[in-house]
Amino acid sequence: MKKLSLLLIGLLLIPSLLLTSCDQGDDPDVVITPTFTVLKDYMINNNLDIDKIIKSPAGAMFVQGAPANDDAAALTAFLAKYYIIDIRTADAFAAGHISGAKNVAFGNILAEGAAAGTKPVLVVCYTGQTACYATALMRMYGFSETQALKWGMSGWNPATAGSWNNNTGDIAKDSPNWKYTAAPAPMVYSDPAISSLSQDGATILKSRVELAVQDGFKTVKNSDVLANPNNYFINNYFNSEDYLAFGHLDTANKILPLTLADNSYKGLNPAAGAKIATYCYTGQTSAVVTACLRVLGYDAYSLSFGMNGLYHSNTAWKSNQWNVDSKPKTLPLVQ
Repeated sequence: MKKLSLLLIGLLLIPSLLLTSCDQGDDPDVVITPTFTVLKDYMINNNLDIDKIIKSPAGAMFVQGAPANDDAAALTAFLAKYYIIDIRTADAFAAGHISGAKNVAFGNILAEGAAAGTKPVLVVCYTGQTACYATALMRMYGFSETQALKWGMSGWNPATAGSWNNNTGDIAKDSPNWKYTAAPAPMVYSDPAISSLSQDGATILKSRVELAVQDGFKTVKNSDVLANPNNYFINNYFNSEDYLAFGHLDTANKILPLTLADNSYKGLNPAAGAKIATYCYTGQTSAVVTACLRVLGYDAYSLSFGMNGLYHSNTAWKSNQWNVDSKPKTLPLVQ
């Protein structure tokens, strides 16, 4: 009887031992690569590094300016080239939009990209910033030739709502938090901690982009960052010459280039509570960078209106100054 009992116990244990031996997590020969590393390697190997989102492998920049006012042929060619999606509100769209544009909610941009067929997508918003954020996400999702209308509808025809004219300013001028010092020495931080049940880079990227679309465009007000620079990990996305010539926000780092391939991204702090505020000249490039960083797992934000909103009268401008070297057009609108 005792032998029979031991036999029964042994039979019951066999399935348990078999199941345990098949558990991948307990197999010492199975190496689980960190999710961030899988995503990073996939993006590098598939031309989806940050610099390849800013400028596609085919050479298309993330923004496209409007055609000239007096060039009817250029306007016709422009309208024929793009599948235009306008992500402004329905009321703003109804008040005036580009001929042929389709009004699409931000949350539907990925599905709409698939509907574009062979045409490159042109994303349109009020000032170009949200459109640039959307463009970066669409490029990472596979729509590599997507572009944003530079300056948004403000650059097409400032009669539309949301003009840049209302958002330039000089709040940084004479501020004690505006400095002309050299950039701080770069630090080296660990990678962001993200998780996924998948070990497939394409699957991870797809889900991360979809999550970023769901969360919406993440921005910070220039006045908030200027008043409390120590509340943010600030990255000035200028070259070294402009960093000093323009001046910069107090504590601002200068991490440029910023890519995965050369590990320069490790200069960014991924710690919980380290809000990364990126700023550029117009808020458009910083929107692209912010989209990439959020997909990668950083708590990233784009500083609205960039240098134009911080210190528009600064004498160091060479380009990208609103309404001076980048004059708005008065192109036709339809209702």
